[in-house]
Amino acid sequence: MSRIFTSSLRTLPRVTIKPISTTSAKAFISSSSSTNSALAQEQQQIQSDDMPIAVKTAAQWAEFGRDHVCHGLGRLRDHVIVKGEGLDLYTADGKKLLDFTAGIGVTNLGHCHPHVSRAAAEQVNSLVHLQCSISFHAPYLQLIDRLLPAMPHPSLDQFFFWNSGSEAIEAAIKVARQATGRQNMIVFSGAYHGRTMGSGALTRSKPIYTQGTGPLMPGVFSSAFPYWHQLGVNPSTSEEELVRLAQHQLDLILRQQVNPKDVAAIFIEPVQGEGGYVPVPSAFLRHLREVCDKHGLLLVIDEVQSGFFRTGSYFAIEQIVPELRPDILVFAKGVANGFPISGIASNKEIMGKLDVGSMGGTYSGNAVACAAGVAAQEVYQSGEIAQNVEVRSKQLFNVLNGLARGEKTKHLITDVRGMGLMAAVEFRNNSDKCTLEGLPEGSSVPKNIGKRVQEYCLNKDLMVLTTSAFDTIRFIPALTVNEEEMDRAMKIFTEAVELVAREG
Repeated sequence: MSRIFTSSLRTLPRVTIKPISTTSAKAFISSSSSTNSALAQEQQQIQSDDMPIAVKTAAQWAEFGRDHVCHGLGRLRDHVIVKGEGLDLYTADGKKLLDFTAGIGVTNLGHCHPHVSRAAAEQVNSLVHLQCSISFHAPYLQLIDRLLPAMPHPSLDQFFFWNSGSEAIEAAIKVARQATGRQNMIVFSGAYHGRTMGSGALTRSKPIYTQGTGPLMPGVFSSAFPYWHQLGVNPSTSEEELVRLAQHQLDLILRQQVNPKDVAAIFIEPVQGEGGYVPVPSAFLRHLREVCDKHGLLLVIDEVQSGFFRTGSYFAIEQIVPELRPDILVFAKGVANGFPISGIASNKEIMGKLDVGSMGGTYSGNAVACAAGVAAQEVYQSGEIAQNVEVRSKQLFNVLNGLARGEKTKHLITDVRGMGLMAAVEFRNNSDKCTLEGLPEGSSVPKNIGKRVQEYCLNKDLMVLTTSAFDTIRFIPALTVNEEEMDRAMKIFTEAVELVAREG
């Protein structure tokens, strides 16, 4: 099945937002909605006697969600979202939101990208599901064919697809143990690799993800990431010194806590996600490759959030250490622009040590998700996404760095960091003295800066997220964000930071 990508980023037609047309969607909202938007007016004309499901107001549906959706699932807001287009989200009561979360780095091409959605719709009418242990299906093989030339190292030539990032990490754990015959893993402080029992054991960003659920998978050792917070030093500490300190901590672990011959793999994110959007220094990544080669460990690169041009290249390691050879590459999120698929890539020698039948899963490599993934690669490989990330990243960082240097706001900000459109601002905190570096002795800063800034943005219909155990706001918009959307978001964010500076 041929799908030619003809729409460019510049000429991509803007789909007109129309009222939800399916029966189930029309049934969703009752006529008691108070908005005057065209969307709500259309919904108000719908008669409830031909509805197969209950009719409720947006507020009633939100209350229904609070009552029946798992209490352990948090939300920014109790909006009921009914449509997404590009960077815009539309709520059931007619509100339009500017989304700078991209589903936490998933809809890299924007909500409902026409080329991806069209491919998925076509696939639905051809083949929806074929369990991967029964036979090959065409979209699975086509997606591999598209991904092969995009791999950061040519040795990565065998793939396994699963559904989520956590599951892909579980697959990497399994492969590492079977390939090496060893059990233990090394991870880094601030890491996020998932919330399942194996991937959660590797996570070191916040205790909330696994608290009260132990014991988790044993045999996981955590070393310091080369980031000033994790090493207890000032933000101005040189990268060279951060790398030296982190190398020393890793060396101590391999001398004092676990023998290298008992370690299967080292897992690392090239840009920590839940750890605060912190890129790894190239010297440290090279050191890890040397350690792995010396002791027979596998180097597992987790690009779940940083992959698919999020940082400006297909994978972040291409910019950090272009020649780096991962033993296993983990990916998810942006691969299919919102359709649930993840995967690992490794080489034939490592994958060849697996027992036939040891890998699988009911929905692994679902045909519709794979077809969406093929279409997404066609868009990525057009070259225009990388160009847009480069331009919009400069626009974003110009504003963030301006706030960090500005007389009105510099006393609030301790760090601006990231790569591409994976950017973060960390605010100062009175309880964390390292963040107060550069301020006069005895200085005090406002409390809860990040939460207050985020609250202002949310109230102005800009969706932004915090991240890490530190007071940090991250920016992770769709990679198709245009100049006007970026400018609008940055104006709201600037207003928020300046407001907190005035209020104190």
